[in-house]
Amino acid sequence: MTPLTPRQKQVFQFIRQQIEDTGLPPSRLEIAKKIGFKSANAAEEHIKAIARKGYIDVTPKTSRGIKISDQWKLAYENKLGLPLVGLVAAGAPITAIEHIEDRYKVEPTIFHPAADFLLKIRGDSMKNIGMLDGDLLAVHKTNRAKNGQVVVARIEDEVTVKRFEKVGNTIFLHAENEEYEPIIVNLLLQKLYIEGLAVGVIRNSGW
Repeated sequence: MTPLTPRQKQVFQFIRQQIEDTGLPPSRLEIAKKIGFKSANAAEEHIKAIARKGYIDVTPKTSRGIKISDQWKLAYENKLGLPLVGLVAAGAPITAIEHIEDRYKVEPTIFHPAADFLLKIRGDSMKNIGMLDGDLLAVHKTNRAKNGQVVVARIEDEVTVKRFEKVGNTIFLHAENEEYEPIIVNLLLQKLYIEGLAVGVIRNSGW
């Protein structure tokens, strides 16, 4: 994203702080008073410039029609690091804020395709391909998968990591451990969602 000028940064930080503190963005007059502009028009010009650079979205002809843009939120989250997803609620997006337990300073592009989030591996069903209990699985978010790919799949309110195979209306989720039978999903009777593709493993430091 295009960097802000020092004064634009002041305005943007004030807008963010007001939204965090009160739940509402400041008015142009409040911005002018806080930053020291002579008029609300000067604040309006800075708001327009900040919006053009993608940091905020502005609703025309409203005194408080300012919100932090999704583009900036994504860039900020990436700067913080990859989110580690914990327990997942049924029906909610896997990367919803309430599911994020922590963030790790991992460069997403060291994986191909780039990782969008991390998931802690539970159990030993994928141990034959080096995915061990407690490891962090790097996941590229997508809802599509090809036969043979290792996916993060959601069945009802359960999330599992398995090798994907589709035959007609039947999905087979294969473990990489001979002690486990495949999970079989009939798409005519049950819903299955692909949450992402496994793109790498970060070894638990205890191994």
